[in-house]
Amino acid sequence: PEAWNAYLAEGNAKQARKRVSADAIVRDASGRILLVDPTYKPDWDLPGGMAEANEPPAEALRRELHEELGLDIQVGDLLCVDWVSPHAPWDDLLNFIFDGGTMSDGDIAGLRLVDSELRAFEFCDEGHAKERLRPYVWRRASSALEALGTGRARYLQDGYA
Repeated sequence: PEAWNAYLAEGNAKQARKRVSADAIVRDASGRILLVDPTYKPDWDLPGGMAEANEPPAEALRRELHEELGLDIQVGDLLCVDWVSPHAPWDDLLNFIFDGGTMSDGDIAGLRLVDSELRAFEFCDEGHAKERLRPYVWRRASSALEALGTGRARYLQDGYA
């Protein structure tokens, strides 16, 4: 067992580490999706964020939604996974999008900005969401919305199937 653990530790030290993020498709009763406006980037995004070391993606999502919007949801099915290639100073990333369910009007009335990382949130129809999101984020969100309809999770690379 000691030799095996040493072998595993050596492999673990040499293998690549992946950044992981997790987002949600949260809808209102009209089917509009929740978008957030982060203060640290120039455009809107899906609610969610980066996982911490050794944190499962669904837990990261639950934590981020609570920290940023005071939202406590049951994270639903996985809708898509997008492998994002290295870009600028960033290494590659695995982004998970989960079904965040449909919020009632009462639940929506209770949403609030809890964290200074967000300046606003809004429920948007698909056309408005497409205008607000970066193209690769919209491709990802669109695939996740498709998965809601088909019940089949999608695998993407840089937002493409």
